[in-house]
Amino acid sequence: MSTSSDTMAFIEDMLGDLDWRTARMFGEYCIYVDTKPVAFVTDDTLCIKPSSADPSLFERTTEGEAYPGSKMYHQVPGDLLEDREWLQSALQATADALPLPAPKKPKAAKK
Repeated sequence: MSTSSDTMAFIEDMLGDLDWRTARMFGEYCIYVDTKPVAFVTDDTLCIKPSSADPSLFERTTEGEAYPGSKMYHQVPGDLLEDREWLQSALQATADALPLPAPKKPKAAKK
């Protein structure tokens, strides 16, 4: 099963004024805040990356895999997903706690 476009439209609307973008990955989605990958949306479930962000922000989430074999993420229940203020705070705090992604190496020139 994959994430519906309706679910993504709802989540994107809830992100509001954050500096965000989404990217489709393997039939699912990744959410970036401040250029950092902070969450996945898989099977219509928002899964926020674990980080050193304030643990009290995630007390109402459950722990689970974002995809089979992944590390454990904060899975966001539907009622909490509808809390715009919480969602924006949780994603921004996660972005603030994560390091910048490593720069990509330039591709070698073709011979």
